[in-house]
Amino acid sequence: MDLRLQQLHKWLEQQFKGDTFTIAPVSGDASFRRYFRVEQQQKGAPSLTHQWIAMDAPPEKEDSRPFVAIARHWESLAIQVPHIKAFDLAQGFMLLSDFGNTLLLDTTITAPNKTESLYRSALNTLTHIQSCSSPEDHALPPYDSTLLAREMELFREWLVSKKLGIELSPEDHDQLNKSFQFLIDEALAQPIVCVHRDYHSRNLMALSDGSIGVIDFQDAVMGPITYDAVSLLRDCYIVLPASFIEQQLQAFHQATLDAGLHNADYSQFQRWFDLMGVQRHLKAAGIFARLSLRDGKHDYLNDIPRTVNYIERVSSNYTQLNDFNHWLKAVVIPAINHQLPPPATHSQPEAAASQGL
Repeated sequence: MDLRLQQLHKWLEQQFKGDTFTIAPVSGDASFRRYFRVEQQQKGAPSLTHQWIAMDAPPEKEDSRPFVAIARHWESLAIQVPHIKAFDLAQGFMLLSDFGNTLLLDTTITAPNKTESLYRSALNTLTHIQSCSSPEDHALPPYDSTLLAREMELFREWLVSKKLGIELSPEDHDQLNKSFQFLIDEALAQPIVCVHRDYHSRNLMALSDGSIGVIDFQDAVMGPITYDAVSLLRDCYIVLPASFIEQQLQAFHQATLDAGLHNADYSQFQRWFDLMGVQRHLKAAGIFARLSLRDGKHDYLNDIPRTVNYIERVSSNYTQLNDFNHWLKAVVIPAINHQLPPPATHSQPEAAASQGL
């Protein structure tokens, strides 16, 4: 048992006040956080058990205050986030209600007949989140030009230069700078709402009643209205059929219009969605490369080809990104095809389409 796990075990003993319990790893994530499933047996009534999720977030590496503030605020607004039973910010431990094991991603394979209703529920929940203000004890930071630019630089630094070893000419840098600025301008032209910032199939839980549980929201910001929708519908972990995306996006456009979050027609909304997706996928591809090179989490390399394919397909439809698109097809994608594995089989378009999405 490692030192952090020993400390977590001691902390849980204090929370359960004599009740016995077992603890087993559930998962880690792209950060330094780890998660464990805890089964608590009530003293004097061993048949009465409760299940919890324990979070281990080392305080020197992870600031858990935003998670606590947002979780409490969103729970008060009837958004299904884990209930916090106990937390210790100094030690970096938290005890949360357990949403189970079923990710939205899993249901696209195991329960394809439920996919449409679950995605509709996820987008309805998103509309609710977008209407939220900042918690009183945590002002959500703005998704401003500095942050948008810093995110896209991950693509240039970690994927193109460090992972693929591509040497960029002054003309390449200039072309990237112009493309990034165009995407920043387009993002900042959108209405500003509450943004989860990682709203995708691995951070949404399919609950037994058909509703959606929301996790991993600690990085929420105030930003562009289409950001979370593109995270979900053009997910880096699974490719959904174009007809399904179109249907869901049209419904989301109407729902957010009805909620008074914008007054854009569908054509404008789709443009926002497309270009926001290019910005997000540039960031994601860079992060996946960084996770491999810096953190030794090499499984994320499997998601780079899928993510860059999104960028290529969408950027080909916008004249302002012509030079970028040509460079991507001529230089970056051949390097990816040569050096990186193809996307996992379960995430191919055919796999999703064959399930009737």
